[in-house]
Amino acid sequence: MAEGCEGTIKPFGDFDPEKDAETLHEAMQGWGTEEGPIIELLAARSNEQRQEIASQFKTMYGDDLLDRLKSELRGDFEEAVLALMTPPVEYLARCLKAAMSGAGTSEDILIEIICTKTNEEMIQLKEVYEEVHGNSLEDDIENDCSGHFKRLLVSLCNAEREEGADDEDLAEEDAREIYEAGEGQRGTDESKFNSVLALRSFEHLRTMFTKYNDLAGQSVDSMLDDECDGATKDGYLAIVSCVRNLPGYFAGRIKRACEGWGTDDTTLIRCIVSRSEIDLKQVKEVYGERYSCSMEEAVSGECKGDYLNLLLAIIRGNEDE
Repeated sequence: MAEGCEGTIKPFGDFDPEKDAETLHEAMQGWGTEEGPIIELLAARSNEQRQEIASQFKTMYGDDLLDRLKSELRGDFEEAVLALMTPPVEYLARCLKAAMSGAGTSEDILIEIICTKTNEEMIQLKEVYEEVHGNSLEDDIENDCSGHFKRLLVSLCNAEREEGADDEDLAEEDAREIYEAGEGQRGTDESKFNSVLALRSFEHLRTMFTKYNDLAGQSVDSMLDDECDGATKDGYLAIVSCVRNLPGYFAGRIKRACEGWGTDDTTLIRCIVSRSEIDLKQVKEVYGERYSCSMEEAVSGECKGDYLNLLLAIIRGNEDE
């Protein structure tokens, strides 16, 4: 889905895990912690390199690096640092589990993670989820969600989205069936929406969206907004947004995290960190094109201190280092 895209964080060229482990150890020695070196180092290393640093740290000092960071850091800064230090797929698996734990379900997190994955990414995510949590992602969804929303997520978990080129005739047929399942009848047949949006390739869906607009005189987005509601609608609209522009979807997530009363820091951290080696460069570009300020300016208006400095370092990237 992120073809032609690139992250802001690249593998550090002159990488020396022993030297980096020593730098982190010195930053956490004595009275107080020097956050500056931690930010400068972690934001300039790829996740794979951070794992090597953690391994080297344990070898050199007999201590778990994540445990040390947890003991030294606090608040949103700690959360962002630990996100950077966790292998990417494991990080998302833990985010999914947290979204289905405790009172209520954070449907927006389930949508953000599950609706944006390729088949290959979904298969890997399911495997890691079960390794980390001891039960399957699909079982947890079955137990925690319901109705059409549950069916949508389960369909996506099957990782059977078609990956071939678009078919003009089939796209036209899908557009007509979607129309007849929605505004073309009394009531709504969400099962038809599910079978098309969760199974057709992104290339096919782009063609289908154009066919639908020609047929109905309005966009698929507008129809779904009128015909569906709740988390099911949000899931369908997320897929449509990803089909149109995947970096744009995450730009919108970051924009909403910075709006309203207070900042949704967990979403801000998750989106910035999880896309930092995938397409954050394009997310940043789309953000600046769509909204009245740059992503750096938006984040600077919401965050402060070491937490802000770390997010800005990730957004700006290490390409020049």
